[in-house]
Amino acid sequence: MSRVSSGARHAVFAPVGGSLGRVDAVVRRLGDAIALGLLADGEQLPGESDLAALLGVSTVTLREALMALRQQGLVTTRRGRGGGSFVTAPGGDRPAAGRLGTRLADWSTEELRDLADHWAAVSGAAARLAAERTEPDDLAPLHRTLEEFEAAGDPAARGRIYGRFHVELAAAAQSARLTREEVSIQAEIGALICLALGGADDRTQVAALHRALLRAVADGEGEQARTLAEGRVQDAMGRLIELRLSDSG
Repeated sequence: MSRVSSGARHAVFAPVGGSLGRVDAVVRRLGDAIALGLLADGEQLPGESDLAALLGVSTVTLREALMALRQQGLVTTRRGRGGGSFVTAPGGDRPAAGRLGTRLADWSTEELRDLADHWAAVSGAAARLAAERTEPDDLAPLHRTLEEFEAAGDPAARGRIYGRFHVELAAAAQSARLTREEVSIQAEIGALICLALGGADDRTQVAALHRALLRAVADGEGEQARTLAEGRVQDAMGRLIELRLSDSG
């Protein structure tokens, strides 16, 4: 059984668009999905013609994108019977705190606050719609992701799983556009979130608050779910802003 919902997978394989070139758009879409664990290590991607059709690109464009992903070590291609393109998740490459600190320094506090507002708006809308549209039985992927978060001993792993939780929440809203936007946000800031999830106390507190959010969604309490989701985002980004200010002090 896939550990992610059909809604999240649908967003991954939806036609690409936007201002990026088609090759870059496919590389970013699939690369982000692999980084967040939406595509599992060792998973076989659809065949080239099928994948190109799903993403709305030519097979030539897809082949160029797959070549770029192979160069990044995110995809492996095997020839012959049983061959194809397979995901190679970067699970063993845990970012060092020093490297993440350098990446955080690239963000100004104003940029972090602006991103926090944008992310909170997306996550809050997703939570409200999920409460209105989904059935409690459809929340199983979110519960599985939360269990993984609680069991993860490594801050980098917690950061990735935290991001996947928010993607799954958007998928539960049954909005492909919100889901793709959440994937994009996680790709932009997700790796840094582990800086705000370092301790065991943080893990326990975050898990408890996410369980409260899931209860609100399951109970159909849209406004409460929205408030809780926005609060979770603002709390995580607030911690990053504090770290950024302390590093520059």
